[in-house]
Amino acid sequence: MEPHAWLVPINMESLQAARQDIQRSLDVLVVGEALIDVVVTASGRVEHPCGSPANVAYGLGRLGVGTGLYTAIAPDARGRSIENHLHRAGVTLLPGSQSLTRTATATATLGPDGSAAYDFDIHWDLPPATPAYFPKILHTGSIATFLNPGAGTVKTLLEQAHTHCTITYDPNIRPSLLGSHAEAKATFEEIAALTDVVKLSDEDAHWLYPRQTLEESADRILRLGAGLAVITKGAEGSQLTSLSARITVPAIKATVADTIGAGDSYMAALIMGLLTRSTEGFAPTVMEQLGRTAATAAAITVQRTGANPPTFDELTAAVEAQASAARAFACY
Repeated sequence: MEPHAWLVPINMESLQAARQDIQRSLDVLVVGEALIDVVVTASGRVEHPCGSPANVAYGLGRLGVGTGLYTAIAPDARGRSIENHLHRAGVTLLPGSQSLTRTATATATLGPDGSAAYDFDIHWDLPPATPAYFPKILHTGSIATFLNPGAGTVKTLLEQAHTHCTITYDPNIRPSLLGSHAEAKATFEEIAALTDVVKLSDEDAHWLYPRQTLEESADRILRLGAGLAVITKGAEGSQLTSLSARITVPAIKATVADTIGAGDSYMAALIMGLLTRSTEGFAPTVMEQLGRTAATAAAITVQRTGANPPTFDELTAAVEAQASAARAFACY
């Protein structure tokens, strides 16, 4: 029997019969793309798994959160590389995810001056499916919500789930893969209206709403129906806005190796915080804790090369160290 069955592919009776005994140990289910990042230099090429939703799922697994990923890869060498990568973090690749004939790639060719030319080979298509049960949190984002035909399946899943569980969304805008600005903004707003928490970077916000301040962008997202809008601002920290309050959480000081995966680590820690938050909704104290924990996860990630998010123990130790330092400063 397939473990942790969540999505039942339509018109596949044999799989449907095999998934009657549903395992509900997955607290978070991530829906979105997984691909291989190919970096080509004069000295050769290096490949590693990537894709924002896959990175978020991996980050959640590293934090000890029971997580499943519903994606579209192929049963080829690159697909197996992605599956093994996720498995090492304890993430379950959901049945139906190996549906393509070729795993997607994003190739960056680096020139002598360090400039990069990008080439994407991405076909995003998910088999139509219906939830067999609903997790505590459903997360989606990035290319998966914009690129058809798979984007239509993602939207349908959100429509089915949005009254049954918390939905989080990170658009992770990639302008080169989108249609017109008007089409992309309309798609973003349709998805945001189905979600509870929207997290985006300041670059995303400025691209979507070039004539608005970050505060105005956050307020617009809340009017669409979300309960919390989070905008990350790199070294300037992050801004969290609810219907009743707006706070700014400073970034954690860190020596930066690179920023790869920082936003996805922030998102993973934010989701973990949503799972464990109190019943106070999005009170300022709750937002403060969510933001500080997520910022700490991002700070740990940027100190290491590649998308290498923290484990639960690493994040807990860092948060406790910061709290201890703050208490010592207050007493001084």
